[in-house]
Amino acid sequence: MHKTATRVRQHDREILALALPAFGALVAEPLFLMADSAIVGHLGTPQLAGLGVAAALLQTAVHVFVFLAYATTAAVARRVGAGDLPAAIRQGMDGIWLALLLGALVIAVVLPAGPALVNLFGASDTAAPHAVTYLRVSALGIPAMLVVLAATGVLRGLQDTRTPLYVAIAGFSANAVLNVLLVYGLGLGVAGSAWGTVLAQCGMAAAYLTVVVKGARRHGASLRPDAAGIRACAQAGAPLLVRTLSLRAVMLIATAVAARLGNAEIAAHQITLTLWSLLAFALDAIAIAGQAIIGRYLGADDAEGARAACRRMVQWGIVSGVVLGVAVVAARPLLLPMFTTDSSVHAELWGVLLVVAVTQPIAGVVFVLDGVLMGAGDGAYLAWAMLFTLAVFTPVALLVPDLGGGLAALWWTVAGLMMTVRLVTLWLRSRSGRWIVTGAVRA
Repeated sequence: MHKTATRVRQHDREILALALPAFGALVAEPLFLMADSAIVGHLGTPQLAGLGVAAALLQTAVHVFVFLAYATTAAVARRVGAGDLPAAIRQGMDGIWLALLLGALVIAVVLPAGPALVNLFGASDTAAPHAVTYLRVSALGIPAMLVVLAATGVLRGLQDTRTPLYVAIAGFSANAVLNVLLVYGLGLGVAGSAWGTVLAQCGMAAAYLTVVVKGARRHGASLRPDAAGIRACAQAGAPLLVRTLSLRAVMLIATAVAARLGNAEIAAHQITLTLWSLLAFALDAIAIAGQAIIGRYLGADDAEGARAACRRMVQWGIVSGVVLGVAVVAARPLLLPMFTTDSSVHAELWGVLLVVAVTQPIAGVVFVLDGVLMGAGDGAYLAWAMLFTLAVFTPVALLVPDLGGGLAALWWTVAGLMMTVRLVTLWLRSRSGRWIVTGAVRA
């Protein structure tokens, strides 16, 4: 009993040590992006509208490659667990080289296709030029953004989430300062805001590379690109790309359905999505800890340790979900006037936020198990499970307007049906034990 209690406390310390800094780094980005919007917003409505369109395109272009962080975390953590730090850093460098290659590819697509992409989003004639300018300038920073993702994965795999927190705070603070100087000081307008983002992202990438290169030299790891290693990183990341695109499709479908319901509904839907994303940061922080911890245990051939860590993190997920759900219910009277004064939007939000609150414990377990399976390198299962979830969710969500359902009914399909299907598929996998493959490399 004493030994079990000691191990539980050890898991708690590990989870907290990794999750708290990870949460800080996750929250830093949206907070400073809000500052960018405020700076550009004072230039005028067309400029802000252009920023909104360009930012949505950029976030899509970058976030579909989030597997650079997830897959790298799992692979590096396994090597750390096996006690082979040079190989862990070498594995991380392969991910960074892949990030640079993908970044160059994205630039080659975005620069010439910028106007067409902006038109596809339906930007107005006054906003479109600002959107194209911001998109084309910011695209130059995409390789740095992807390097930041991959390098963040390297450090998480090395069980270090503090350095990403410090880099995020410094980088996004510099971004805010540069935006003010370039937009107002030099009078560069929207282009100045974009250049501020590029310079800040390049600075963050340089900071990460400095840390990784120092580690490589300390442990004698090669920094040269390795074709086989880069190819292996791409193969490991491909299933997670499918998973991410499927999850993105769920949210796009939900937004399209909400738009069919009416103006008040789509407005309330966007507000709910914003809150949902904020809640996800808290739960994702535990999932990130799970990726690093599970990968390390499996790399150390400690299957029982991985199982015990998984059980404890599920408990953390449930408790965190309950706490967040209660917080949403308690904060509803404060949240409504914070976002809008429109009573029709308030009426929609009142019921939808209750749906979000009630389903947070389910979300807590889903996020944790997602992180556990990512840490185990079980990407192929995650891809198929998310495709199955998309197939179940889509017809039900599309039927909501035809059946006379409102926004609350739509969010029952998002936070209720979709997350429950994910819970069942992930829970069955975790119970089967098939995700437990030990060794420095997942065979």
